Amino acid sequence: MGNCLHRVEPSLLSDENTSEKAFGDISWNYTDYENISYDNLENAAPCHSCKLLDSSSLPFFILASILGILASTAVLFALFRPLFHWHLCPGRPILAQLAVGSALFSIVVPILGPGLSSTPSTALCRLGYYVWYGSAFAQALLIGCRACLGPKLGAGLVPGLTLGFTVGLWVAATLLALPITLGSGTAYGICTMISSRDLKVLHCIHTAICLVIFVLLPLGLLGAKVLMKAPSRGVGPRVDILWAWFIFWWPHGVLLGLDSLVRFGLWPLPNCVAQRVLDMLLDLAEALAILHCVAAPLLLALLCRQVTLPERWSSHPNTLEEKS
Repeated sequence: MGNCLHRVEPSLLSDENTSEKAFGDISWNYTDYENISYDNLENAAPCHSCKLLDSSSLPFFILASILGILASTAVLFALFRPLFHWHLCPGRPILAQLAVGSALFSIVVPILGPGLSSTPSTALCRLGYYVWYGSAFAQALLIGCRACLGPKLGAGLVPGLTLGFTVGLWVAATLLALPITLGSGTAYGICTMISSRDLKVLHCIHTAICLVIFVLLPLGLLGAKVLMKAPSRGVGPRVDILWAWFIFWWPHGVLLGLDSLVRFGLWPLPNCVAQRVLDMLLDLAEALAILHCVAAPLLLALLCRQVTLPERWSSHPNTLEEKS
């Protein structure tokens, strides 16, 4: 979600000094489509970089969606069918919900893909963002809570804990996705966050939520694990392969925060090149976040294989003796 609006022909651009001056004079909220005059937009055009995720990237969105749906479906089938002994995987209900969250994300990826429709519906765009971020928040919370609570979620030690806890978690995730849902819409034929003065508060709330969920949560888990390694302090959060999920969303949270600082004038960039680099990094971070829908089921499969393999050999001692 970069700041590119229109590509302006070079013949329409003023000289470099005039462009740089105009770049410094206008507000960083230059994606406020209704409040910026065309003259200011034309003069500031060199500071607008073209999006990497434009209509030409639609095949990437569709391919990621198809692969994500297939991978999530395969993992769900394996979790609930006695294949590869995955039904013995501890915490299977939580793992299944992670696969469902990945599948939901995969389904809405084409909706937000640029170029799918010349006139996308505002309601459809908002639904896409709602499911997009709601499923991502739910997956992050599930991974964090699974790391902290451990066996209690899957073993049923407390009656109704798993059901009540996970329902509350999904409700919280959907509520956290409301700011971006209300602050999104269509602009120039694509689904995007609408930058206007009226929606500044919603964008600030959404950015803060992304920073907490995608950046502070994994850092907090890592810090707690390091601190709890000290003698007589317990074992701390359980570390496993699922923590790699945050690699796909951590850059998105960080760059979204930086972009908000720039847009609201709290961190002025020195020149147009810096703005172009930030826009490019935002698109790359978004593409990385999209790829999580393919990687998440693979992480689940790897986790189940690692966990169930010892149980599989222990349940077949004769086979183990033959192997030895």
